[in-house]
This record gives sequence, C-alpha cells and structure tokens, in this order.
Amino acid sequence: MSEVTRILAAIDQGDPHAAAELLPLVYEELRKLAAAKLAQEEPGQTLDATALVHEAYLRMIGDQRFEHRGHFFAAAAQAMRRILIDNARRKKSLKHGGAGDRIPLDDIAAPGGDESLLALDDALTRLAIEDPLAGRIVELHHFGGLTHEQAAEALGTTVYQARQKWTYARAWLKVDLENS
Repeated sequence: MSEVTRILAAIDQGDPHAAAELLPLVYEELRKLAAAKLAQEEPGQTLDATALVHEAYLRMIGDQRFEHRGHFFAAAAQAMRRILIDNARRKKSLKHGGAGDRIPLDDIAAPGGDESLLALDDALTRLAIEDPLAGRIVELHHFGGLTHEQAAEALGTTVYQARQKWTYARAWLKVDLENS
C-alpha cells in the first residue's frame, strides 16, 4: 500500500490529521497536472496552477472517499475540469462583463478562450452520455494530464482500452465541435 493510499484510508476513518499529511505528498504532482492543463488553455486565464490545485484540493477533501491513489488523481482531474468550466462560465456571465467587449491590456491575451473551453465541455458532456468511459478518459487525459496508463489504472480498465477510447473520443469530439 502506498503512503498516499494509507493516508486516504486514514482520512476515510476520520483521522483529523491525515488531510494535513496528504497535501505535502501529492502537492507537486497535482501542481504539475494543473500546470499542464493550464498550458493547454488559451492565454488570459485568471487562475494559475497553484490556485487551481488549492481549489481542487479543497473541493475534494471531505466530499468523497478515495479507494486508492489513482482514484484520488482521477477525482482531482474532475475537480480541475469543474473549476475551469465554472470560471469560464462566471467570466462569460453578464455580471462579470461577459456581454461587454473585452479590450486586452497586452498582446498576450487571445479572445475566445472561454468560449472554446465551454464548447469543449458541452461536447464532452454529450460524449459522456453516448460513451461514459470515453468521456472519463478524455477528462483524465486532457484535464488531469494523466497518461493512458494512469487513466486505465484510475478507471480499472486496460491500457489498450484506454488508448482505444482516447482515439475514438478525439475523433468524436473533432466531428462534434466542427458541427456545433
């Protein structure tokens, strides 16, 4: 049993100190996942990797039980996806200036980043209805930065099936996004 899995079991059993032990063990790996995800996003993102990790960690701890390390990182990928989508929706809302014209303060910010993220989320939701495993593979790989091997472990499937679902999902999403 890995140290992370042992601590997750202690959290499950109500150990009040276990959550404090977990963060230092997983922080760097979560930060790398968050940085990889944010690198795929359009420039102008208001979240940084540290904020994304902290928000995801706070949403995850206490909300659910984790069976093992892979399950924990799968939940982290899902939490990061929700945070980025919620952030994109919030910025698009009228209250936060979504209806107004944005004037970039520098040449780095590119328009349309939030719209493309929301379109991807909508397409991913449709894919998950048609093929839930393919939807989870995309979520873990794209939003969580997990490899095919890590995603297969987290979902309890084979690496071959994870790669096959990834290939299928990419083609499915490409067609869906082009037709939207």
